[in-house]
Amino acid sequence: MADSDLRRRAGPRAVVVLALLLGGITVGYTWVVARHLREDARDTSRLLGRVFAGLNDPRPDAATDALLDLAAQVRALGIPIAITDTAGLRDWIARLDAVNAPLVQPGVGTIHYGPLPVAMRFTGLAALQGAVFLCLGWLAAWAYRQRLAATRDRLWVAMARESAHQLGTPLMSLTGWIAYLREHPGTTGGELVEHLQADTERLERVAKRFERIGRPVRQEPVGLGAVAERVVSYFRPRLPTLANPVRLELVATGPGPTALGDPVLMEWAVEALVKNAIDALSGRGGRIEVRVEAQDHIARVRVRDDGPGVPAAVRPQLFEPGVSTKPGGWGIGLALARRIVEQQHHGRIQYHPVAAGGGSEFVLEFPLVATP
Repeated sequence: MADSDLRRRAGPRAVVVLALLLGGITVGYTWVVARHLREDARDTSRLLGRVFAGLNDPRPDAATDALLDLAAQVRALGIPIAITDTAGLRDWIARLDAVNAPLVQPGVGTIHYGPLPVAMRFTGLAALQGAVFLCLGWLAAWAYRQRLAATRDRLWVAMARESAHQLGTPLMSLTGWIAYLREHPGTTGGELVEHLQADTERLERVAKRFERIGRPVRQEPVGLGAVAERVVSYFRPRLPTLANPVRLELVATGPGPTALGDPVLMEWAVEALVKNAIDALSGRGGRIEVRVEAQDHIARVRVRDDGPGVPAAVRPQLFEPGVSTKPGGWGIGLALARRIVEQQHHGRIQYHPVAAGGGSEFVLEFPLVATP
């Protein structure tokens, strides 16, 4: 783990060093090009000046002297050039022709020429830049894999916390009932059997939820009203009623409307929103309303609370893993709800701030099952 952390910390530094190196190479490359262009303009002007001087010289041998002088200047510039007749083929000439196609000059012969020395320097700089780009690409891919690994590790930790949190509620409830029986030994089992049964069923549902992870989603008709009723019925007797009481209300007409999907996962998504609302009212009390309705071929589950709401700065990333407004929160509940609704059931989850008096409203939308 320590070596992995060291590699992760060294990655950004390596990227910065390579970026600075690439910037330095680019600046140096630009400076070399500018200097070459200035030298090329100077050499071209010198050659043209010698040509015009030879043309304006009245001496009989002036043209010959000018040509010889031009040839000397070309050699001084380091330009690989050769002039042959039709039978002149050499290995060196073949190498020149491999770089540039020869020129046929009537009355002179065939002109073979190669690259300028500065072109070789440019080629080297381009190769160096390419190597740096390859290193940057490799580092970017490595950093992406490291980020995926870190995200995966964070999600595993969050899922472990979520599983402990899921199991914690019924286990704490069962512990409370056991303490109650110890304090009231004369209590009959019939008084608590309903609550104990609810906690046992809750544990079974939690186990089934984690069994669904990584498996194909079931496709069966699910009554969203019945799903919401199960969630509300479980949480309602476990809410605080004395200090900072929380009221949980359900507005639904029967077990419908009906959507197609996995009932276990749909209940998980609804429960995540209800738990989020309960946490928002923790320590202050308030009211939570769960409303189930259908309109325009869409089934909706609305969970509204009159808590403090979500800060505007957090809203764009509200459904991302790891984003939470609660101290010590892992930000996995809403991310799971979004995955369940949008990726696995082709629905939509939305957040709406409640304008009057603060509060939040989360809306789950599922396509209605087509009626025959």
